[in-house]
Amino acid sequence: MSDLPRKAVTRTAKLAALPLGFAGRATWGLGKRIGGRSAELVAREVQQRTADQLFKTLGELKGGAMKLGQALSVFESALPEEVAGPYRAALTKLQEAAPPLPAHTVHGVLAERIGEDWREYFLEFEDKPSAAASIGQVHRGVWHDGREVAVKVQYPGAGEALLSDLTQLSRFARLLGPLIPGMDIKPLIKEMRDRVSEELDYELEAQAQRVHAAEFVDDPAVVIPGVVHQSDQVLVTEWMDGIPLADVIADGTAEQRDRAGQLLARFLFSGPARTGLLHADPHPGNFRLLPGEEGAPAGAWRLGVLDFGTVDRLPGGLPATIGESLRMTLEGDAAAVYGLLREEGFVKESIELEPDEVLDYLLPIIEPAQVEEFTFSRGWLRDQAARIADPRSPAHQLGRQLNLPPSYLLIHRVTLSTIGVLCQLGAAVRLREELEAWLPGFVAETEEPEPVAEGGA
Repeated sequence: MSDLPRKAVTRTAKLAALPLGFAGRATWGLGKRIGGRSAELVAREVQQRTADQLFKTLGELKGGAMKLGQALSVFESALPEEVAGPYRAALTKLQEAAPPLPAHTVHGVLAERIGEDWREYFLEFEDKPSAAASIGQVHRGVWHDGREVAVKVQYPGAGEALLSDLTQLSRFARLLGPLIPGMDIKPLIKEMRDRVSEELDYELEAQAQRVHAAEFVDDPAVVIPGVVHQSDQVLVTEWMDGIPLADVIADGTAEQRDRAGQLLARFLFSGPARTGLLHADPHPGNFRLLPGEEGAPAGAWRLGVLDFGTVDRLPGGLPATIGESLRMTLEGDAAAVYGLLREEGFVKESIELEPDEVLDYLLPIIEPAQVEEFTFSRGWLRDQAARIADPRSPAHQLGRQLNLPPSYLLIHRVTLSTIGVLCQLGAAVRLREELEAWLPGFVAETEEPEPVAEGGA
């Protein structure tokens, strides 16, 4: 594979073929049913074949196509096990790798963006990429001062490809809906389009990473690589070893799963409080599990965090409305919850809902915060997805009447994605502890939260 864009017509043709493939499999499924096979079995097989084609195509094209695939991959926990199982490996691969750019293309970008003498900056540079993602790939090297570094090189034409892919994908977003029950794909694609320019700007990414690295520099539980060098389309950061979170999901120990889950939840809620920024790309490819510092007790794994290309700027931390509504839901104060949701625009002025029904809708979703420790699982997430996706259920009917204000869209996606990863991990997490420590409004003003021990499990 050469440059990412290929020919625009080729990319468009590959994406345009997806709905044709979906339609063909639906016709094939109808024929199978007429032939006497169970409708349920045929539907599962059609869904599996559709998913196989979808993720294979998205992974090959990188750009916006791969970005959507990565975003969808964290929700595989919501799928029935007999459907999710056969292509879980493909999703994991999508999170970590893609066909690489040839070395001469990478060298050309480095010469153009760093200078013709770019090799003088490195003692070593590996032509074979160590990782590839939606808009760039990473090469391992040794900086001229001896530091091991990760060199992130943006694909030539990445911006054009991202916008083109996402425009094409949005045209048949409704056909992707059945793959992820309870999730509307179209707003996800629109939000990705809105973020394209930010993610392509490596200067913005470097700024966000520097802020996080400075804030977490002495943190015993979370590690952020420092920024070494940045120029247009090239970002050099400190190298980070460790166990990819995808590997922990695949075959990690219970101790590793629980520790990774706890720290992932902590980073989600503490990051905005400590930096005013929300890391907005929480798929497993962006996290590593690292051994504890020298002298740390056994099991004191640390969470390494990568890729700050997409962030939400929250100067005051996460909105207090989120914490207040969670707290009041747990207290069973239906009227107060409903009033707050109306005030913030979650319930439009033209809509009238029954407060108790809204409370009943929310309680199962926030079950992890009701107990001291909650074990996230694929089964739990499947139950939630089925409850909201079933058109016959009261939850589905009520959910259709709720509104998500634009300012909460990215926060909502990041939270759902993180929950998806926690369910993939099957982690036992003390979520309430993190909410009390970091989420504004979750603890009433008269209460004083217990501080979370930074090195705690």
